[in-house]
Amino acid sequence: MNRMITVTQDHDACFALRHEVFVLEQGVPLAEERDALDAQATHLLATDAEQPVGAARIVFLDDTAKIGRVCVLKPARGTGLGADLIEAAVSIARETPGITRAKLGSQLHAIGFYEKLGFQAFGPVYDDAGIDHRDMVLNLQ
Repeated sequence: MNRMITVTQDHDACFALRHEVFVLEQGVPLAEERDALDAQATHLLATDAEQPVGAARIVFLDDTAKIGRVCVLKPARGTGLGADLIEAAVSIARETPGITRAKLGSQLHAIGFYEKLGFQAFGPVYDDAGIDHRDMVLNLQ
């Protein structure tokens, strides 16, 4: 494997990955998958042998880095790439002045995955694009 995770301006590659995972696989409406936050977000692109295989975005608001739109194509799942994407996003958040916590909305089946990376679930279960989620936070201080 020749994997890399980089901050990217190639939003089309990120959108294509997100479309595959969220819209086609999970049935998220296209109108809900993309939003105005994409324009201000920091986008991460994971590649393997220079082919896009995963993506995530970070939106900075006040003292919080909101990690979202985390996706990995089926052939790359189970390889640790998802954890690598989260760790890359957390690393960027830690390096950003004034950011004291990372937050994300986890699909319920993925809570254990994020807990292994140090996140803690809080608050009630809520519906996001027809999928049950729960908020999670990681203190960066």
